[in-house]
Amino acid sequence: MSDLFWLSAVQMARLEPFFPKSHGKPRVDDRRVLSGIILINRNGLRWRDAAKAYGPHKTLYSRWKRWSEKGVFARMMAGLAAGHGEKKTVMIDATYLKAHGTATSMAAKKGGVVA
Repeated sequence: MSDLFWLSAVQMARLEPFFPKSHGKPRVDDRRVLSGIILINRNGLRWRDAAKAYGPHKTLYSRWKRWSEKGVFARMMAGLAAGHGEKKTVMIDATYLKAHGTATSMAAKKGGVVA
């Protein structure tokens, strides 16, 4: 269970002002669900691959979908970034794609047919 990700109480306290108000039936544990959503998104997993400790995968997906459409996660990121006090924007792209061998000119160099 040590490989599971959990938001700390301090982190939850910083995020709570951005949560939408609960109407009607109370929401399930926000810490559990948000920790599961972060784990899924950070590791690029399928929703079904979430550990049982985070609750049903349907709950994780539903919360992620609903809050994404409402802009809750965007407000969280903007609010956390605004509190940082940084005056300039720094962006890093860490995309890494491995091209298939047929996408290169290696076939022509190794005696392949050149069109």
